[in-house]
Amino acid sequence: MKKLICVLLALCLCVSLFAACGESESDALTVEAVKEKGTLLIATSPDFPPFEELTSEGTVEGIEIDILNLICDELGVELVIEQMDFDSVLPGVQAGKYDVGVSGISVTEKRMKNTLFTDAYCLAAQAIVVTADSPIASKADLDGKTVSVQTGTTAESFCMEEGYEVSSFAANADAQSALITGKVDAWVIDDLTAAEMVAAYNEENPGALVILSEAMTTEPYAFAFQLGNDDLVDEINTILNKLVADGTVKSIFDKFNAPYTSPIA
Repeated sequence: MKKLICVLLALCLCVSLFAACGESESDALTVEAVKEKGTLLIATSPDFPPFEELTSEGTVEGIEIDILNLICDELGVELVIEQMDFDSVLPGVQAGKYDVGVSGISVTEKRMKNTLFTDAYCLAAQAIVVTADSPIASKADLDGKTVSVQTGTTAESFCMEEGYEVSSFAANADAQSALITGKVDAWVIDDLTAAEMVAAYNEENPGALVILSEAMTTEPYAFAFQLGNDDLVDEINTILNKLVADGTVKSIFDKFNAPYTSPIA
């Protein structure tokens, strides 16, 4: 009897496993499914110019929004934007609440364990920002110093791994404010966003903030999807790689007066 029970339990387990596999495949977001619903829902934190930022009308604009609108045009669907803090973007995508995660997201080995990424559309660096009177002149000078970062970013994880004392904030504006008010010694952020935010602040406070010439890291940027959505990502890669190769992505960076580094050697 015990042997029969064990066999039955094993059979039930196998059936459950096959059922689970079937559910995961049917739950995958395919190109056909996206076209049927007519929308592509993105999750973003719109405090990361020039990639995403809020306009005075409350809409979201930026480099990634322009790229995704072109992708949606090719797919024949409408782009729908959901706003949130950055540290909620990837968990929401991983859980299937949103179709795509965007916010200048760096591709890392750690993130790839739980997230499916498109091919990179640009290469970016993490910049180090200090006040004009700071004694910090290079990355080596950060030893023993406190740095501000945005929560959930690669800047945060890298600085923590390097052993810096880190102050994390949900919004980049607050991380910048921490530097300005002397609560931290440096601010680490994407180089393009650093250039825009520092320039905006320095317009009213000439020369107050400085971006160091030495970058903290260099990393590829891509769009994030739930694991299993390979069909959709393959189609988007075809569109995205064409936009990179024909210079369209560069032209979008030019539109926002942002320097562009292509991921294509």
